[in-house]
Amino acid sequence: MGENRPAQRREAADGPGEAGVTTGSLARRLGVSPTTLRSWDRRYGVGPAVRSDGRHRRWTPQDVAMLEEMCRLTSAGVPPAEAARAAQEGVGRNRPGPEPPGGGDRPGGHRSQAAGALPLGDVRQECRGLARAAVRLDAPTVGDQLASLVARYGVVLAWDEVMVPTLHAVGRKWESSGDRYVEVEHLLSWHISRALHRATEPVGPVGTPAAAGPVVLACVPGEQHSLALEALHAGLVELGLPTRMFGAAVPTEALTAAVRRLGPKAVLLWAQTRSTADLPLARHVADTRWGVKGARGHPAVLLGGSGWAGRPVRGMLRPPGLRDALGTLSALYDRPVPVTRG
Repeated sequence: MGENRPAQRREAADGPGEAGVTTGSLARRLGVSPTTLRSWDRRYGVGPAVRSDGRHRRWTPQDVAMLEEMCRLTSAGVPPAEAARAAQEGVGRNRPGPEPPGGGDRPGGHRSQAAGALPLGDVRQECRGLARAAVRLDAPTVGDQLASLVARYGVVLAWDEVMVPTLHAVGRKWESSGDRYVEVEHLLSWHISRALHRATEPVGPVGTPAAAGPVVLACVPGEQHSLALEALHAGLVELGLPTRMFGAAVPTEALTAAVRRLGPKAVLLWAQTRSTADLPLARHVADTRWGVKGARGHPAVLLGGSGWAGRPVRGMLRPPGLRDALGTLSALYDRPVPVTRG
């Protein structure tokens, strides 16, 4: 597993069409809950301009623009009531009023990017909703959106096309803003980790025979970044493959002891930075043997993370991403290559 690249793919179903979008689709796009949209409508009058009936709301492109402006302003710290007034004025829903905070950056003119906006580029609409919720530090919405993503699309697509692009955008914002937005990255990372952990909760018996050794997942000594490894663990559980997750900075002696005790089918060693990638350790794990004389076994070793880049090791694999790692490990158990949902 190396650096993850988001698939350049959009979800057309969430774009505003002539008939308008539903409240649920708009909520995902904006990174708020449907309850929040209904509350904003009730409190500030920022609901759909036209209602087909009392139950089913459809949001027109003008409505969507108004709500996007309100989210932009609230992310930048404008109080909701003021943001609602400014957003309504910007789309001509109310009479002109006082200029909103921010000087000449009027919502009705050419908008500059808000202080809280993230440089996402061409990504799925779910990325934008997740980013907006993360910038607002709206933990309940971040958690709900991540849980919904994993349930709807599965671990691989949720990780590759939503979680990773959003994390990369937060990282770019952090690097370009003088250490601001660290709290956004920490909140988003924690909730992604939580969503991946919840995806590993058992829902039924594992289909792989007990005789087959598990996949051991471990960060090399000194490596504290384990989020990508957690995604792989969740993906293996989703496929019903046996796995043992040891997490960050596993000492050499402990890793060797675990390999000898478990007799794993494979070991994936994660190193995100070049300084932690330990080739002698990888060779030592590959040479570790177990079992009785004449029937001794040893693990396949996979190297994950950008720390191993440019360091080819004979007999070891370096899958470039989550989907490739799962395909390689599935093949070791004679399982079909997983198909991505969505």
